[in-house]
Amino acid sequence: MRCTSRALALFAVSIVCVAAGNAGAAPLFDDSAVIDLALTGPFGELFENKESDEYLPFDLATGDTTLDIDVRLRGHSRRRVCDFPPLRLKFSPETANGTLFEGQDKLKLVTHCRNYDRGEQDMLEEYLAYRIFNVISDLSFRVRPIKADYVDTGGRLPKVAAQRHGFVIESDDETAARLGMVEVSIPGVPKSRHNLHQAALVYVFQYLIANTDWSLVKADYDEGCCHNTKLFERDGEVFLVPYDFDLAGLVNAQYAFPDPLLRIDKVTDRLYRGVCTDREILRQALREIYSKREQILALPEEIPGLQPKSVAKAKRFLRRFFERAEHEDRLLTSFERRCVR
Repeated sequence: MRCTSRALALFAVSIVCVAAGNAGAAPLFDDSAVIDLALTGPFGELFENKESDEYLPFDLATGDTTLDIDVRLRGHSRRRVCDFPPLRLKFSPETANGTLFEGQDKLKLVTHCRNYDRGEQDMLEEYLAYRIFNVISDLSFRVRPIKADYVDTGGRLPKVAAQRHGFVIESDDETAARLGMVEVSIPGVPKSRHNLHQAALVYVFQYLIANTDWSLVKADYDEGCCHNTKLFERDGEVFLVPYDFDLAGLVNAQYAFPDPLLRIDKVTDRLYRGVCTDREILRQALREIYSKREQILALPEEIPGLQPKSVAKAKRFLRRFFERAEHEDRLLTSFERRCVR
């Protein structure tokens, strides 16, 4: 069951959605160990038409299990810029039941994009961003690292692309079921309906990783509010859950450039883009994130495949935020000057 709505769902609907999610509770995101797998299929044909949403048949093998799945391209800007774009893996319940992928339907796989060694490090730094928000809030998308052998049955995939790290992202439906919420799609979110504490955590987190590629305004290709932010509802409150961090300064992807309208020189420049919020709510969020400083600074060393140089770079970048956060009122004042009204 897909638990979405264009209006506030009734409480009874949320119960149905949670029950549906729990009935097929998935083990995939209950662990953070790397999954070794092989993905075999017509990669050359898949990458031939970057605009196509057509699924093609693939085999996914892990351990003693081999599944027939369907694969298509996904994403917007990454389809255009990546030699190896992100993928969507489609499972059937009949084949996935009893496996690690039980309960999965359509699973997002984040890949190494291009310039394979650098692209792989960029992708792992985006994985790090997801892990940081997992530490900050349970209201977040869980992720699981993989190490993939990509096998092209057409023989057109370069060998340098064949064995790479990646990660998969918890689906919207699974996240909603886990949190006891309902995903909502609405044109915009009045501030009065935000859960203000969760919203403030999102605002400060996006500043922490220097991500400006998000907003509470609909993007041209989005069906509703908001850009790179999913909305979930519970008891009349709307909760923000961010995703898609490849253009963040923490990642500093080779294809990342800031929006000229933001008047920053590079994506590593931190710019606050949160909605104007009561200072004490923002202060609480800032203090909550600062209290997890050591846990967050330890995360880069826990990322499988992240090279020592990348680990050091990430820790330096994160540490600069915490140095600013020590001057609490000065930082809050800068947020208030930049906030979206």
